[in-house]
Amino acid sequence: MKSITYGEVSFGAMCKLIKNYISKENKEEYKITVGTDSQNYDITKVVIVVAICRIGKGGIFFYDVKKVNKITNIRQKLFYETSLSIEMATKLSSYFNEHDKKYDISIHVDAGDNGPSSSVIPEITGWVKGCGFNCNTKPNSYAASSIANRYSK
Repeated sequence: MKSITYGEVSFGAMCKLIKNYISKENKEEYKITVGTDSQNYDITKVVIVVAICRIGKGGIFFYDVKKVNKITNIRQKLFYETSLSIEMATKLSSYFNEHDKKYDISIHVDAGDNGPSSSVIPEITGWVKGCGFNCNTKPNSYAASSIANRYSK
């Protein structure tokens, strides 16, 4: 994973940094979100983001970039992005349950009510909720539609 604050870090180091960030101001409210977005070039560039937001006071984020064979089908692309987000959120949950405490983790999906992605929202949100995570779509999916979008371009 990469961070504009901490540079390149391993998954375990990222989890420790998240834990330290949250423990600094334990009285504050935090949101941990995972989101993924992708852009097509001659390949598909996929960016996974883990964002930690200290409500009203900013936050930090980590991201990872993958390059995969070009995915042109919007449905396939959204399901692939969501599968990566679920995988990351599951790893985070397992790590924190084992090492610390349970954090509420949400998944942000880069799909909204307007446009071609709207038809898959019920399936994707049902899948995410079935995996035990909260799900946000546009315009409330900043980890995917803002942060990951920026690094996927």
